[in-house]
Amino acid sequence: MLYMVIERFKNGGPQPVADRFKQSGRMLPDGLSYVMSWVETSGARCFQLMETSEPGTLQTWMRRWDDLVEFEVVPVLASTEFWAQPQFQ
Repeated sequence: MLYMVIERFKNGGPQPVADRFKQSGRMLPDGLSYVMSWVETSGARCFQLMETSEPGTLQTWMRRWDDLVEFEVVPVLASTEFWAQPQFQ
């Protein structure tokens, strides 16, 4: 399953997140994969596409960052997968 993770940086911006990332990497638990990310031009938010078959791994990862980031998680499908569902056939 794919998840769009919207991160809102706490503590005045992205620098504390950048510092931790440089020191410790993404800190992903086994079973959670980073796909791609985008950062809002103002630097206020990051949008990360993550993939896992075990939603608990997403919670584990977020706990590792929740002192610096507020999270919103949205389960998503690729548009081709969404439109291929039986109700749209």
